[in-house]
Amino acid sequence: MITGGNRGSLMPEGPRAAIAATLVALALSPCALAADPAKVIRYGLEAAETTLDPHKVSDLYSNYLISAIFDAPLDYDYLHRPPKLRPSATSIPVISADGLTYTMQVKPGIFFADDPAFGGRKRELTAEDFVYSFKRILDPKLSSPMLGEMEGVVAGTDEALARARKDNRLDYDRPIEGLTALDRYTFQVKLSKPSGTFIFNLADCRFACVVAREVVEKHGNDIGAHPVGTGPYRLTFWKRSSKLVLEANPGFREEFFTGTPAPGDTEAEAILAAMQGRRLPQVGKFEVYIVEESQPRWLAFLNEDLDVMYRVPEDFATMAVPLGKLNANLARRGVGMARVPALDLTFAYFNMDDPVVGGYTPEKVALRRAISLGYNTADEVAIVRKNQAIVAHTPYSPGVAGYVAGFRSSATAYDVPRARALLDLFGYLDRNGDGYRELPDGAPLSIENNSTPNARDIQLDELWKRCMDEIGIRMTFRKSRFPDLLKESDAGKLQMWRLGGAAAAPDADTWLTTLYGPNEGFKSNRSRFKLAAYDRLYEQAKVMQDSPERTRLYQEMARLIFAYMPIKVNTHRIHTDLWHPWVKGFRRPLVDGNSWWKYVDVDVAASPVGGGKSPR
Repeated sequence: MITGGNRGSLMPEGPRAAIAATLVALALSPCALAADPAKVIRYGLEAAETTLDPHKVSDLYSNYLISAIFDAPLDYDYLHRPPKLRPSATSIPVISADGLTYTMQVKPGIFFADDPAFGGRKRELTAEDFVYSFKRILDPKLSSPMLGEMEGVVAGTDEALARARKDNRLDYDRPIEGLTALDRYTFQVKLSKPSGTFIFNLADCRFACVVAREVVEKHGNDIGAHPVGTGPYRLTFWKRSSKLVLEANPGFREEFFTGTPAPGDTEAEAILAAMQGRRLPQVGKFEVYIVEESQPRWLAFLNEDLDVMYRVPEDFATMAVPLGKLNANLARRGVGMARVPALDLTFAYFNMDDPVVGGYTPEKVALRRAISLGYNTADEVAIVRKNQAIVAHTPYSPGVAGYVAGFRSSATAYDVPRARALLDLFGYLDRNGDGYRELPDGAPLSIENNSTPNARDIQLDELWKRCMDEIGIRMTFRKSRFPDLLKESDAGKLQMWRLGGAAAAPDADTWLTTLYGPNEGFKSNRSRFKLAAYDRLYEQAKVMQDSPERTRLYQEMARLIFAYMPIKVNTHRIHTDLWHPWVKGFRRPLVDGNSWWKYVDVDVAASPVGGGKSPR
């Protein structure tokens, strides 16, 4: 932000008054505002980041960070609910009549953040950068979790992958039919078959965020520690699993606050009235702390050491928002609050390749179904999550295309007698009288459930153990940090793991794809579920637009999931966010991985770190 302070004293006396007046006018003009280094926002992540290479990210926490550093072709309107796509680094694609060809125009004048890889010159974003970035997803050395959204979907990718796997390297200079730069600012993506959900990938940073080839080649395998994008922020400090500092990118393009509130959305209308026309980003610095335990994170917010409480920890929800209303003391302090039904799903998955819990034979299916019937999800909602969630009855969340209220399956019920009867029927008996069942062949039965060391997961461990003891299944718990569990999950080494999945798109496909057989492993199918009938339904639905017929296919897939139980669906969370009164314009994106950073503002005079003040 131009202040007109000390700069004026360096100028000749004659024009000083006129120039000072101009600077004052600019400072008062909303359209001239740019990121002010005195504006700082501090907030905490509940799990450590894994990488800042967008095409390697599979976790939500790293996605928060990369979506502030990099640009995708599209993003979502910050103010509109339900989610609505809009242009970001490119135009909205022109889609051919057959639904196969997407043509996009890159906005001229977008530059990458400065980096030594560019040899001291400004590096403009071009169509070739998008082509290169899409090709990276195919690189066998990268093992991109988004490979399933590219392989066989974009024309020519099957052939390119076959060559790359044979050579153990991808030839980036070899053309691929479906990825073409037509000129400096125009590129095309051609699909091998129509898709009703592909367009959402163009707003997903993990799939479509653009990187520079020079930077990737300079840093090689360490590229995840050197993120260089065209987005509103750049990384300036990183102590892994502890703290990151991102500062406003001084070369960020000229962009101004705008949005289209849905009719009757008074909150969005108020934000638009206050912010419209302001230069983005507004906040000069984000300090991100990894605070895995909920109590320190909560206390840091109360003590004004964190400015935003992005999702109030569930164990403090009754204190912060008793009966869904903001605590009176917080209200007196001017704290803002919003509650949003999240587009998410919490679940536990079983490794279908595991010799104990995996497999498709009747006794293996019976074991997983009995575990599901024996787990009391209502207690999880009430006791552990403090009613900051609802019980899930579908493997996708309310609010997305394909969801139908009232859809139910008996497999999602809590029914201890049925669970016990099922185990008895298939030979899981307590033969030695110790209270725990054995496998049908008499061998010991013990299931290892993995979780993180935080307080919430310890409570969930206790609930799972109590429920499994009730049906006679011995369950043990192995604790490890989230990034380490993620690596083991990628490699298929976990027998069972509890996870939460946030929507990458406002469509049920965002979860259904995670059980598609060809996506097994790092490509998102962590349970390694492989069922031909499910895959056929998924492939039929994938080429369809949202319609009653596609919804029917989604429901058939849900029934197969509940029949074979590769995952136990648990809850859909309710996100409650708090922010201190000096934070302006905050609004949680419904597609959770999308960045809100560039839209918010800070009242420097009121902020504990503004105007030279020290935090409390």
